[in-house]
Amino acid sequence: MRSTKERHSLGKTRGSLLSIQVDYDSRVFGLDLMRAIAIVNVVIVHAGWMNVFQGYPWVPIIPGVELFFVLSGFLIGNILLKTYLDEGAYNFGRIMVFWKRRWFRTLPNYYLILLLNIVYVYFGIINEDFNQFNWRFFFFAQNLSNGFYGFFWESWSLSIEEWFYLSFPVALLALHLLFRRTGISRKYVFLANVTLFLVFSILMRAFFGTKLQIDNGFAYDTEIHKVVVYHFDGIAFGLLAACIRHWFPLFWHKSRNAAFIVGLVISLLLMRWIDWPPNSINTIVYKTLLQSVGCFFLLPRFDTIKSAPKSLRKIVTHISLISYSMYLINMSMVASVIVSHIEINDRLSALFWYVVYWTIVIIAATFMYKYFEKPIMDLRDRV
Repeated sequence: MRSTKERHSLGKTRGSLLSIQVDYDSRVFGLDLMRAIAIVNVVIVHAGWMNVFQGYPWVPIIPGVELFFVLSGFLIGNILLKTYLDEGAYNFGRIMVFWKRRWFRTLPNYYLILLLNIVYVYFGIINEDFNQFNWRFFFFAQNLSNGFYGFFWESWSLSIEEWFYLSFPVALLALHLLFRRTGISRKYVFLANVTLFLVFSILMRAFFGTKLQIDNGFAYDTEIHKVVVYHFDGIAFGLLAACIRHWFPLFWHKSRNAAFIVGLVISLLLMRWIDWPPNSINTIVYKTLLQSVGCFFLLPRFDTIKSAPKSLRKIVTHISLISYSMYLINMSMVASVIVSHIEINDRLSALFWYVVYWTIVIIAATFMYKYFEKPIMDLRDRV
């Protein structure tokens, strides 16, 4: 007869196929919640490809990708801050360490799904033009300075992140070498670099984006919003938040509730009240900026939420952990396959396939995280 400990171990083994071991004490629940909200918003939006929401009223939601950008800038900004403010030498070797850790985290998943997209399109599993694929996808250059659409379209945001984290440490090194003999502290050098990246995309949109032919929402989305050089400011706001938290922790904590209200007003109310004609200078220059500002103000509140009921924490943390895999899988690997092979004509069938869509995304992303993404990250830590 098995002991209680043995039965517990056996039960854990049986249920472990989709379970993920988590050290909850090492995680900030609020940031997991922010990431979970972001990916849920993204998956909901991409479900629109299946005409699920046709005939239903649109419920305003905070842009999921902007939440990802600001949160990513905040988390990685803390890492870059610690690296740079360390009194040791800041050189290319330290940048390489940062890049390697970043690439272990992002590249394997990206290239796996890129290759699957190539296979899916080539063999007609999803209905996309294979000519839309080109070598630029291997170097995150598909939307570096010009828009693209169709093939692996969701990869646009990954290009923005990769180019930001490739260029930011190099620009920081350049400023560091320029000012190291002037007596200017590393604090102000870092802030200057954050400001440089914050202003860069705003100026690019103002001087170059406004000269493009933007005559509808699709053109704005493709040629402005999803182009690398026009969209660095969201991540830069995340780094700015990391700076505020680092140097003004008391202010960060005390302002969290007021800032959260401001963030909600901007994200859910102001963004909906303002008319955003796609060819307007205000839209091209300021819409992305205002979305990022709204998410920026939400951060202090999320960062100070440390706990939650056990069942809620388990669900939210699981979604947070698999969010990157969900992001890569949900549109091209699931939604596009359904759209390519299933004709959805009524609300009942739309609801059925919507449930199927979410089920496949959650299960596939969990498998991908547990058996591919996580082992590679563990290898990174050992290396």
